[in-house]
Amino acid sequence: MNESISQSEPPPNSEERTMALFANLVVQQTNMALMFLGRVPHPESGEPVRDLNAARMFIDQLEMLETKTKGNLDKREEALLKQSLTSLRMAFVEAVNEEPSAPPKKEPAKAATAPPTAPAGAREPASAPGESSTEAESRKKFSKKY
Repeated sequence: MNESISQSEPPPNSEERTMALFANLVVQQTNMALMFLGRVPHPESGEPVRDLNAARMFIDQLEMLETKTKGNLDKREEALLKQSLTSLRMAFVEAVNEEPSAPPKKEPAKAATAPPTAPAGAREPASAPGESSTEAESRKKFSKKY
């Protein structure tokens, strides 16, 4: 009975196939970023993975895709991409804020003495004259790109 239903349905046209492939790409990139943010367990090990640089790369790729396809997407594709980027940016900020103050064990000892650095692409605002260091630090916390 199901075979007759599937046989009577016309095959997807080129536009439908392209839309499905685009949605699949966005979802794959989003899932990879979430995995590297520690939000989704690694599919093989089942353990959380935390690699903010890798997550940032996947977010950057989706941003590039958004820029390059601007004006060429239908409303559903545009909404999927925008929603994915918004949730990833929020997850990235949460992951950065959860980051332990001690450096990971894999980094060389000299990195432990260096001041912590902001993620790639984050800009630190210049402190205004007469501004205390605590005010400048507070400002840095809330000036992340994501």
